[in-house]
Amino acid sequence: MYKVLESVRGKRKVLVVEDEMINREILGNMLKGEYEVVYAENGQQAVDILHMDYDTISLVLLDLMMPVMGGEEVLRLCRSDNNLSQIPVIVMTQDEDAEVSIIRAGADDFIKKPYNMPEVVLARCERIIDLYEKKRLIDSAEIDPLTGLYSGEFFFEYIKQMEKYSDIKMDAIAMDIEHFHLVNEIYGRSEGDRILKRIGSMIMAELGDSYGIACRVSADTFYIYHQGSGNYGKLAEKILTDIAAVSFEKAKIRLRIGINKNVDRNDPPEQWFDHAKLACDELRGDYTRQMAYYDSVTHDKLLYHERLIRDIDTSIANKDFAVYYQPKYNIEGDEPVLQSAEALIRWNHPEFGMISPGDFIPLFEGNGLVQKLDRFVWEEVASQIAKWKEQFKATVPVSVNVSRIDIFDPELENRLLGMLDKYGITTNEVLLEITESAYSDSANRLIEVVNNLRDKGFRIEMDDFGSGYSSLNMLTTIPIDVLKMDMKFVRNMLNDDKSLKLCELVMDISRFLGVPVVAEGVEEKAQLDKLKDMGCQIIQGYYFSKPLPAEQFEELLAK
Repeated sequence: MYKVLESVRGKRKVLVVEDEMINREILGNMLKGEYEVVYAENGQQAVDILHMDYDTISLVLLDLMMPVMGGEEVLRLCRSDNNLSQIPVIVMTQDEDAEVSIIRAGADDFIKKPYNMPEVVLARCERIIDLYEKKRLIDSAEIDPLTGLYSGEFFFEYIKQMEKYSDIKMDAIAMDIEHFHLVNEIYGRSEGDRILKRIGSMIMAELGDSYGIACRVSADTFYIYHQGSGNYGKLAEKILTDIAAVSFEKAKIRLRIGINKNVDRNDPPEQWFDHAKLACDELRGDYTRQMAYYDSVTHDKLLYHERLIRDIDTSIANKDFAVYYQPKYNIEGDEPVLQSAEALIRWNHPEFGMISPGDFIPLFEGNGLVQKLDRFVWEEVASQIAKWKEQFKATVPVSVNVSRIDIFDPELENRLLGMLDKYGITTNEVLLEITESAYSDSANRLIEVVNNLRDKGFRIEMDDFGSGYSSLNMLTTIPIDVLKMDMKFVRNMLNDDKSLKLCELVMDISRFLGVPVVAEGVEEKAQLDKLKDMGCQIIQGYYFSKPLPAEQFEELLAK
């Protein structure tokens, strides 16, 4: 790398500071073949030249004994100035005893007068310039120019050096800014840079003289290696308070902190921070916590989730996923009558066996992969309805889930209609379930989509009605065809007056709207009887049947 740099750069500039003309000429003749040489006759001239041209001068050859300003004062001024301190200085003197004091004062090398060995002078100049230029390259890569923290590569190198000399208990901390890209997009990169710079300076202030270092490892992620006694939650609160107070009121940010407490020195440093980042990433989308600690349980859980994410496509292709059907019964008459069913996804993983939907559905909802599952279920259900229609000469409508991410699919309507056309079934045979979380995310988009789907003949069921704050508001803006009562109310209705009152309230709302209610989670005859007394029309739950694979559901159809 350095040879490439040497091949493209021109002559480097050397400042010779010498009050005797003959010595200036001798040095100039030695150097001019390799370098561009400029001269100063005393220390003051040298300082003036350096202040004007510090960014172009590669080396200073400095005499000690001079009028106006001596060499030692020039050296002191150079070492106290941020810009001038970047320029190497070789001191020239006849006093051999001064060598040690000169080096301690900040000189980089020493050349003895008289100048009777040109090869030695040139060699020393070349060596010092080369060392400084390489040091500048290293320094430029060592520090993140925006925050002043270490860069990621040097951060880990310094940790490895620290580990050679210390066995202090240390923590690895990963700090990440939630959705930081939105700050850059909405308020501009300059605002984002100001926030990053401020966080960097606060981390440095917090570290202070304590045993620890920090870096910005990526755009909005910081790593801190710190003696295991820090209050990192307090640090996060201080950062957020400071950012809010120092004219960052536009951008509302949230910090996530993952902590690998008392790192295991049997693992490499990179792994310590991988684990801290795993804990940090576990907080994504979780607004109830700001910090998470890495442990073996967290590690196993996150690796398990990563495995599920990796395997979804293969399992869809291999049909490790299967659609189960939970029957819904109309209870308005003397005898319950099978009226419809709800499609539910099950995953028989080739390695893990049957996986609970509670493990993979929230995971896939959080990262958008649930859309793949939805499309798989729609296709399987449409195919099954067509098969049953031909086999039994009758139709049982099946409800399928439309997730909030599906609502944002511009091809949703065409995709559903195309599927119906492919299998020769109608909009009366596939019911669409939506949840209020889709309304919370984008009410206007949901209203538009629901109205368009109903115009095409689809019936819309509101799933888990009453489970959140927006349910009632939804009813004022979105026309629906069925209310599905949240099963938590049903399960507690016989033991909790509040749940019973809420069930009654849902029934009152359904009568006002003129739509039927499906009560989910019915497991006991007493629940069934109570719901029937309230006027509930449709029941779904283990009292009648658990979700069944298609072959077992056919037995109900055959009856």
